[in-house]
This record gives sequence, C-alpha cells and structure tokens, in this order.
Amino acid sequence: MDSIKITEHMDRQPVLLTADMNLATAVDALLDRNKLGAPVVDDTGHLIGFLSQQDCMSVMLKSSYHCDLVATVSDCMRSDVLWVSPEDSILKLAEQMLGPKPKVYPVVEEGKVVGTINRTNVLNAINIYMQQCYLAPV
Repeated sequence: MDSIKITEHMDRQPVLLTADMNLATAVDALLDRNKLGAPVVDDTGHLIGFLSQQDCMSVMLKSSYHCDLVATVSDCMRSDVLWVSPEDSILKLAEQMLGPKPKVYPVVEEGKVVGTINRTNVLNAINIYMQQCYLAPV
C-alpha cells in the first residue's frame, strides 16, 4: 500500500484563492465547488496559506451582526500550512490524518500547488486497495 501515491488520487483542479481576494468571493468559490477549504497562492502559484470553511465562519458570523463583511482572504487564512507532495504515500497521509490534522492538504510540487487531497480521496484510495485484496487469488 505504500506504493499508492497521492498523485493517483488527488484533485487536480482545486479551488485556488489569492490573499487579496474578498472573503465573500472566496466563500462563494468554496461553496460553489463544495470544498472544505482551499490553498492560497501568490501570483506564480506558490503556496502562501490555506483558508478553510472553519476559518471563514467566525469572521462571517461577527460580520453578520453588522452586515459589514470587508475581510479579505489574508485576514483569515493560516500561513503555517501542512502540505504533501504528489509522490508521498497515501498510507502515510492516512496515518497523519488520524490525528487532529487538516482534512484537506495542498499538493505541492517544486513550490507550486498542483492539487489538493482530502480525507474522502484517501479513504477512496484505501477502499480501492482493499477491494483488490479480496479479488486477488489466494
């Protein structure tokens, strides 16, 4: 199972956000694509942060009292981002995801975001592997 690589199961068309993007626009992008979060990239596609739905919720809740959402992605994003490479093992990522780690990881190659991978992708990869175990002749 260590031979199953992230590249085989990652989302190659992730939502990408920019730091100067209006938070309402970013939230719309997450909701439209049914994403729990998205990488924040600079002009060259390099990872500079991550914005999750949870990061947005408290700011939006506070803003809803006054109807004054003026925040940007940079106001809410985390800059200490855990990420993986396309050649990393799905098994190692699955073990890491058992703890209180993020549900979504940017996939970074040569500093640039090339995709994302989430718990659903990882569970699907393990499920496919397990199904092959049952089909293999004994």
